[in-house]
Amino acid sequence: MAKKKTKTKTKTTPKFRKPSLKLSSQQKLIFGSLLIILGVLLFIAFLSFFFTGQADQSTLSEITSRDVEAQNWLNKLGAWVSDFFIIKGFGIASFIFSGLVFLSGIYITLDINKARLRRHWVWGTLIVIWLSVLFGFFSHKYDALGGTIGFEMNTFFQDYIGKIGTVLLLVFVLITYLAIRFGVNGETFVKLFKNAKKDFKNEIDTTTEETIVPLDNNLTAEAEEIKSAFELNVEDSKPETVSEPKTKPIVEKQPEPELKIDVAENESEVSKLDIEIKTVEEEASEIDNLSDKLVEDFGQYDPTLELGKFQFPTLDLLKKYDTEGITINQDELEENKNRIVETLNNYKIGIASIKATIGPTVTLYEIVPEAGIRISKIKNLEDDIALSLSALGIRIIAPIPGKGTIGIEVPNKNSTIVSMRSVIASQKFQKSEMELPIAFGKTISNETFVVDLAKMPHMLMAGATGQGKSVGLNAVLTSLLYKKHPAEVKFVLVDPKKVELTLFNKIERHYLAKLPDSEDAIITDNTKVINTLNSLCIEMDNRYEMLKNAMCRNIKEYNAKFKARKLNPNDGHHFLPYIVLVVDEFADLIMTAGKEVETPIARLAQLARAIGIHLIIATQRPSVNVITGIIKANFPARIAFRVTSKIDSRTILDGSGADQLIGRGDMLYTQGNDITRIQCAFVDTPEVEKITEFIGAQKAYPEAHLLPEYVGEESGTSLDNNIEDRDKLFREAAEIIVTAQQGSASLLQRKLKLGYNRAGRLIDQLEAAGIVGGFEGSKARQVLIPDFVALEELLANENQG
Repeated sequence: MAKKKTKTKTKTTPKFRKPSLKLSSQQKLIFGSLLIILGVLLFIAFLSFFFTGQADQSTLSEITSRDVEAQNWLNKLGAWVSDFFIIKGFGIASFIFSGLVFLSGIYITLDINKARLRRHWVWGTLIVIWLSVLFGFFSHKYDALGGTIGFEMNTFFQDYIGKIGTVLLLVFVLITYLAIRFGVNGETFVKLFKNAKKDFKNEIDTTTEETIVPLDNNLTAEAEEIKSAFELNVEDSKPETVSEPKTKPIVEKQPEPELKIDVAENESEVSKLDIEIKTVEEEASEIDNLSDKLVEDFGQYDPTLELGKFQFPTLDLLKKYDTEGITINQDELEENKNRIVETLNNYKIGIASIKATIGPTVTLYEIVPEAGIRISKIKNLEDDIALSLSALGIRIIAPIPGKGTIGIEVPNKNSTIVSMRSVIASQKFQKSEMELPIAFGKTISNETFVVDLAKMPHMLMAGATGQGKSVGLNAVLTSLLYKKHPAEVKFVLVDPKKVELTLFNKIERHYLAKLPDSEDAIITDNTKVINTLNSLCIEMDNRYEMLKNAMCRNIKEYNAKFKARKLNPNDGHHFLPYIVLVVDEFADLIMTAGKEVETPIARLAQLARAIGIHLIIATQRPSVNVITGIIKANFPARIAFRVTSKIDSRTILDGSGADQLIGRGDMLYTQGNDITRIQCAFVDTPEVEKITEFIGAQKAYPEAHLLPEYVGEESGTSLDNNIEDRDKLFREAAEIIVTAQQGSASLLQRKLKLGYNRAGRLIDQLEAAGIVGGFEGSKARQVLIPDFVALEELLANENQG
C-alpha cells in the first residue's frame, strides 16, 4: 500500500532587459534645442565667411585676445570655426554639416526614429567628402570650394590615376550612391533615355503636324488603338504594308468586329511581325507607401506605450497548496474496480477490459464491454453503480466520444486542490497565442484546460449557490489579468449582489470600462445596467462603422491594420481593445428588468463577436424563463457547475450530467459538441485582492475607459397626462398617428424604429392626451383627432393650460 505522489513543477526563466540610456522628454527638449541653435550658428558663420573671410585672416592667430574684433557675423569664434571647416576642411560642402546638426536637434526634440538619423549622418558625410574631392579640381583658383581636405585628396588621386581616372572614380562613387540610397538600376537609365527620345520625337511630330495636311481624316482612333495595343515592330515588314493605310482607311476595309478574325486568318502575315509584350506591375497605393514610410520612421503603433512600464502580476501573488499533487491510492482503485465489475455481473454484463485515469477530484474508469452488450443497458445502471460504490456524483459516458469505450466517472475519496497558480504557471497557458486565453482548471487526465474567449465567443455559466460559480468568474478574470495589457482588454462588470466583484474596483483606471456619468465602474443598479447594455450596443454599431470604413472583417484585422499605420486617426480610427462583459446573477436582472435587459443582451450576443465584445453571463437558476431560446442560441460555450435537477442540467447543457457533479468547483464545459469534465482552479479572495492591489499600485490611465453616452428613454406612466413626463417623441408619434388615422403601437415601431415597450407607452400617453381611443382588443385604436389643425389646437391648449 505504498503511496506515490507525482507533482508537476514548472520552471520560470527570468527575463533580463538590456540596460539602455534613455533621456526624459525634458532632457530631449533641452539637448535637441541646443543642437538646433548650434546648426543655425554654424550656417550663419559659414555664410558670413564668404563676405568677411579675407578680412578675418589676420585675426585667426589672435583669437584668444579680447582686444581683437573679427568681421564675421559671429565674431572671432565664427571666424575660427568657418576657417576650420571651409579652408582647412571640406570647403563649401561643410554647409551640409550645419544642416545635419540642425536635423539632429529636430529628431531628438520630436523623438523621431534614431536609426534614420544615423543614416542621414552616414550618407551626408559621404556626400561632403565626394563634393570636396570634386571641387578640389578648382581649389587652386578658389580654395574655399573644396577646402584643404578636398584639394589634398584630389591631388592624391591624380598622382596615381590621373585626372580622367579621378573623374571616372567620382562617377563610379556617384552611381554607387544612387544605386544603394535610391534603388536606381540600369532600367532606370534606359527608361530615362526612352522618355527623352519620346519627348524629342513628339516635338518633331508636333512641328510636322502644323505644316502637313493628312491625306485621310478618317484614319483616327481605331488605327492608333491597334498600333498601341500590339506595339508592332514594322522595321522588318515590307514597305507596302506600311504605306497602304495612307491611301485607304483601315476603318472601311477591316471593321472593328472582324479584327480578331482577320488576324487569325492571316496567320502567315502576323507571324512575320514581332510583338512586343509589356507587363505593367501593380503600383503600391499612396496609403501603403505612406504607411510603410511611417512604420520605417516610427515603427509600428504600440497601444501599450502609454503604460509602457506596466508589469504583469507575478506568480508569487497566488497561493501554492501542499496537497496539489495527485495521490494514487491503489486500494481505492482496486476496490472501485471490483465493485463496478461485480455490479455489472449481477446484471449479466461482462467486461473485456477496464482502465483507470486519475484526475484531481474524479477518476475515470474506461470499460470495454463484451460483444453483444447494449450500451443503453449500462447507461441505465447509473444509480445502481452509485449505490454499490456508496458515492455521489457518478456519471456514465456511453460511449466516450472518439473511443470505443464506456466511461464511468467516480469521485475520489480524497480530492486534491487545483490552484490558480498551477494553471497560470503551466506551459500551455504561458505559451498560448490566443487572443483572450482563459485557464479554467484541469481535466480528468490532469491536463491544464485553456480556451480562447474570442473564439467562444460568448459564455453562459450556471450553478447552484455555493458550487463554485463566483470562483469560476474570478478564474476567468484572473487569467486575462495575467495575460493581457490594460490597453488590450477592458471589463464591464455587472454585480447585482454588490459583493462578488467589488475587489476589482482597485483596477478601475487600468482595466475597467464605464458610462461617462457613472461614479462606480462596477455596476450594481439595474437602471444603470440597462443604460450600460444599450451603451455597449452603441459601441458595437460604432465599431462596425469603423470596420466598414477600414474595409476589415473583424477586430483582429482592424487592429493589425491600425498598428501598421494604414488607418488615419484623423478619420476617427483608433486602436480597439477587447471588451468583456461579465454579468453575475443574470436571473435577478431578468426578474427586475425583463425585456429591457434581454433585448440588448441578445443583440450583443448575435452581432458583437466580430468587433471584440464578448459576454460572460452567470446565473443560479438556469430555468427557461431566464435562459431563453434567443440567449441559448447565441451562447455556444456553456459551463455548468452542480445544479439541483436534471431539468436545469438540460437547460444549460442540453443534456444531463450537471446534476450529478460533486460541487466545490466540479464543472462541465461544452462548446456545442463534446462535454468535458473539469476541476475549476481555486482562486481565493485574498489572492484576488493581492492581484488587484499589485496592479492598482502602478501608473494608470487618467480615468476608466469610457463607453458611449446613452440617453435613456423619457416616458411617463401609462395614463398620466403630465406634459413634463411625456416621451420626447410624443409630438412626432402624434403626427404619425393622425396622418395614418390608425392608432397602433406596431405603426410607431415601424415609423420611429422603437422597441415594443416604448411604442406601447407612447400609445398610452396619446390615449391620456385624448388623441387615440381606448384599447379594443386586436383592433387598432380609434384616432380621435381628424387632422393636423385639430392636433395643433389640442397641443396649444395644453401648453396654455
